[in-house]
Amino acid sequence: QVQVVESGGGVVQPGGSLRLSCVASGNTFSLYVMRWYRQAPGRQRELVAGITTAAITNYADSVKDRFTISRDNAKNTVYLQMNSLKPEDTAVYYCNAARVELPITSNWGQGTQVTVSS
Repeated sequence: QVQVVESGGGVVQPGGSLRLSCVASGNTFSLYVMRWYRQAPGRQRELVAGITTAAITNYADSVKDRFTISRDNAKNTVYLQMNSLKPEDTAVYYCNAARVELPITSNWGQGTQVTVSS
């Protein structure tokens, strides 16, 4: 199964920006729908953004026009560019890789902490 590793989290002031990266192992990255989720303390994990194998994107309403998801299949990497960050964006951000061909699999990374605070 593919393994994914996130990076790029940190502490940023409100209004600032961060770019998260998620690198996947293996040589079938193009067969995976990639998604970013986040989980804040005491809350359920929620979908932030997704990108299909055809690079079609979708976003949670709370991050539209502020976050951008993209993928580079040559680098087995998906990115989440986060602009105009707000304190409510504070969470652990997780990358998920969902294979669209058999065998269907879903793999999670360990998460990266994003803290938005002045």
